[in-house]
Amino acid sequence: MKGKVFFTSESVTEGHPDKVCDQISDGILDALLTEDPLSRVAVECLTTTGSIHVAGEVTTEGYADVQKIARDVLKDIGYTDPEFGIDCDDAGVWVAIHGQSPDIAQGVNDSAADGKSSDEQGAGDQGMMFGFACNETEELMPLPIMLAHKLTMKLAEVRKNGTITGLGPDGKSQVTVEYNDGKPTRVDAVVIAQQHLENVSEVKLRNDIKEKVIKPVLGDYLDENTKLHINATGKFVIGGPEGDTGLTGRKIIVDTYGGMGRHGGGAFSGKDPSKVDRSAAYACRYIAKNIVAAKLADRCEVQLSYAIGVPEPMGVYVDTFGTGKIPEDKIVDLIRKNFPLKPKEIIDQLDLRRPIFRKTAAYGHFGREDPDFTWEKTDKVDALKRES
Repeated sequence: MKGKVFFTSESVTEGHPDKVCDQISDGILDALLTEDPLSRVAVECLTTTGSIHVAGEVTTEGYADVQKIARDVLKDIGYTDPEFGIDCDDAGVWVAIHGQSPDIAQGVNDSAADGKSSDEQGAGDQGMMFGFACNETEELMPLPIMLAHKLTMKLAEVRKNGTITGLGPDGKSQVTVEYNDGKPTRVDAVVIAQQHLENVSEVKLRNDIKEKVIKPVLGDYLDENTKLHINATGKFVIGGPEGDTGLTGRKIIVDTYGGMGRHGGGAFSGKDPSKVDRSAAYACRYIAKNIVAAKLADRCEVQLSYAIGVPEPMGVYVDTFGTGKIPEDKIVDLIRKNFPLKPKEIIDQLDLRRPIFRKTAAYGHFGREDPDFTWEKTDKVDALKRES
């Protein structure tokens, strides 16, 4: 980034229809992993006015009460009032889940029984996954997406604790950051869309969001020239599944880096870790974050690619955007030596066969301070420094 540039990222609250679906899909995954850590799960969800539809493929020794999980997710989010277009008690829940294809399973099953190493579990599908890290925030994440997430988390907080009354569960944020020669300097624009009840004053709502959400979160990044757009259409009463049909996996940029850093296209939620869409994307973030934390680069993007049923990645690619302190081919060598790259190795290293995924399904999978987010560890820094 040379000179003055502006970069924008968005986030959505946990009550956004797409995020409702992500949380239900990952809630089902967690329930199955609790009973059977080897569960194979690919569950999708759709929600629209008053209804939830769940479908997918599962191979498991466990059981998930899908009706209860869907209703519990709605309740936890705050969909308890029919005025918001769906409520946890009266929503219709339709379920169509069947077994996984044996054609897929035979390439993914742990083959230790066949006399091969248990690390030779093949990838659950073909595809390419990306991970990204940069040194512009303490989380080693891009500033625009981190600020956008913090705004939507704050919107949920003030709704749930009553700091601002009359709010609905649905909401979105968008943040435009000004960069000067690659360094973030200020927030140029903020967009907030927040669902509310019909009787809420728009004037009061805008002032409350400005004073109790935007200012506390953005602080010194704001100045007299920052543009604020809060419920710019005038009101936002019809929201949630009533205003917008939701689908699992439709917020993949919100889930990752806000558009700064590429995306392979595969969604995360509802997929067990044998699916490299999820596990390898977590591994890519783990690798990229450790490289930046070890100060081998200021910015780093990592790509892994796979073929279905094949353990070894088809390729390992690194781009440091001209910020690398050592050549990129040397970084690739360090990656191959120090990081898990086969699906089984990734699962074991990051301890992914646990019911930890529903909480990943809102406010981003990366840049979160939570011990269950093992892909955020920087435990390879010393080895990378020593061997570089």
